[in-house]
Amino acid sequence: MPRPVLVVLVAATVLLALVPAAWSRTNPVEDYATYEPATACRRVAQPGTVLLGRWIVRGYGGRFGSTVRPCGGSRSEHHEGRAFDWTVDVRRPADRARVRRLFADLFATDAAGNRHARARRMGIMYVIWNDRIWSAWNGFRAEPYLSSSCPTLRRCSRTLRHQDHLHVSISRAGAAGLTSWYVPRMEARTGPLGPRICCG
Repeated sequence: MPRPVLVVLVAATVLLALVPAAWSRTNPVEDYATYEPATACRRVAQPGTVLLGRWIVRGYGGRFGSTVRPCGGSRSEHHEGRAFDWTVDVRRPADRARVRRLFADLFATDAAGNRHARARRMGIMYVIWNDRIWSAWNGFRAEPYLSSSCPTLRRCSRTLRHQDHLHVSISRAGAAGLTSWYVPRMEARTGPLGPRICCG
């Protein structure tokens, strides 16, 4: 590859990495997401959901799991394309370490003193992993979790206990890519988004 082309590509990569950080410093962090249960049925994953899932896999490893699921049965944000399952397994030490690194980044306090800043900017409503749930409305404190499909923990599958994947549900604004973590990343790829209406 010619050196001038390589220099341009490197410069563009650096710029794309710097834009989101600079944008976040000048835009206030969002409040904690409230619970927005699924009320519709969509057949495609929402843009923010896809961007978040790819960011997690690219930065921490693991595999990209499901986003959209067929509607019916119990209510799930998967039905609206605003949930992401990250394929990691609690039995693997490397995967447990990946989850710890992700949580450290999601729930860290930023330089301005905003607690759980990245999770709030992402519009994360809750995360479920290994019999625990971290919800925005409870300040992302770890709490016991039992799927409504399980009569008891002992009679619950590894999947329903979220031991073979980590589940993330995000708000409608986050799924639409309209909160402060998504906007600069999307604009860096596609140009200004312009005014958008969210989220009926």
